[in-house]
Amino acid sequence: MSRSGLDVSLVPVVLAVYASAALAYGLLWSSRFRLAKIPATVLMSVGLGLNLFQIVYRWVTIEQPPFKTLYESLLLLAVCIAIVYLVIEGVYRLRILGLPSALGAGATVLYAFLQVEKEAVNLPAALQSGWFIPHVVVYFFGYAALFVGTAAAAIYLLRPAPIRLGRRDLTGSREIDVEGFMSSSVRFGFVLLTTGLLMGAFWAKAAWGDYWVWDPKETWSLVTWLVYAAYLHLRFMSGWKGRKLAVVAIVGFAAVMFTYLGMNVLPTAESSLHVYQ
Repeated sequence: MSRSGLDVSLVPVVLAVYASAALAYGLLWSSRFRLAKIPATVLMSVGLGLNLFQIVYRWVTIEQPPFKTLYESLLLLAVCIAIVYLVIEGVYRLRILGLPSALGAGATVLYAFLQVEKEAVNLPAALQSGWFIPHVVVYFFGYAALFVGTAAAAIYLLRPAPIRLGRRDLTGSREIDVEGFMSSSVRFGFVLLTTGLLMGAFWAKAAWGDYWVWDPKETWSLVTWLVYAAYLHLRFMSGWKGRKLAVVAIVGFAAVMFTYLGMNVLPTAESSLHVYQ
């Protein structure tokens, strides 16, 4: 399979567009650049469109879902972050999250650009299943929602009081409860993680005869799920509000990143079908 397809050639362009969107969203924080909201949204949408084109083009070219390699999965994650953010912006006008979201999508594409191996690989027989696409897509949208929740947690740690900017172009209302939005994002991401975990279990039953085979990535997926389950439980306990919950949300996303990118450091990684190539 070709190493230098159009999707690879577009990576620097997509990176530049997301970086420009991040700059525009950053300028929007200053009241002198209120009109930056229009180019910011346009640039983020263009970045998403190009990003989606990369995935569709690669899918058509290699004639299989482009989710097997690390490079391919990074493109998918960037798409999911951009979609989740643009939905939030469209519904809530929360452009305050535009800067971290554009930076997150851009950093993901940059990491894809730095991958030496961008050639597609054939899917092994166990991955040629109807569960493959929904399982991967649901999980990555969960990752994207949890990324946005983590961005809200970081903002909350910097400014725990409700943010009053009096600028509907940036916050969508006169006051934004960052902690409340953080919890909403985590709840949504948790639902997607749970759905992805259950899909994986049914897939494992169909492929290997067991719902759970203690693959290292399965184990870490469970660890991540338990961290966020603890978050949702702790938020109803006295003394576990505000900063403590924000820290748990950030720890949870660190577990997500290890589950996604850290498997290669484990001694059992070579025996796992979940490790990206």
